[in-house]
Amino acid sequence: MGLKMNWVPSFQLEKKVKEIISSYPEPQSACLPILHEIQSQSGYIPRESISWVAKTIKVPRSQIEGVISFYTMFKTEPVGKYHLELCTNISCSLCGSESILRTIEKELGIRAGETTKDGLFTLSEVECLATCGMGPAMQVGDEIYEKLTPEKVIQIISDFRKRG
Repeated sequence: MGLKMNWVPSFQLEKKVKEIISSYPEPQSACLPILHEIQSQSGYIPRESISWVAKTIKVPRSQIEGVISFYTMFKTEPVGKYHLELCTNISCSLCGSESILRTIEKELGIRAGETTKDGLFTLSEVECLATCGMGPAMQVGDEIYEKLTPEKVIQIISDFRKRG
């Protein structure tokens, strides 16, 4: 069995978490904002941080793991600078998301669930982006792209490459 690392929060994170907790009547209510803050600072939620969160808000570790696995926005592995989340649910599939997925995979040289070697892009399939009438749809960060075509998605990737 490998050596287990203890995760230690930064001073800034501890300070921010105390602020977050103080704005709720019960520490447990701060679970989602704390996880968002960790992911914001780290780019993902390190598995080693889960015990710290559980102890901080006084809940079992399994409860934090349940929250993380329920919400698709939480990542427990590092992702690329640009995380392309393509909806492949029924509505977007009927509008051509499979073709968009193949286009992205070909353009980036990766499959869904992978990150490019340069760490710039991660591609994920997601269940729904709540824009069912505008599919196929993809989210990158806070931006949602709708009515995608292979040409549009190639242009989007090109634009992100230029940003670096």
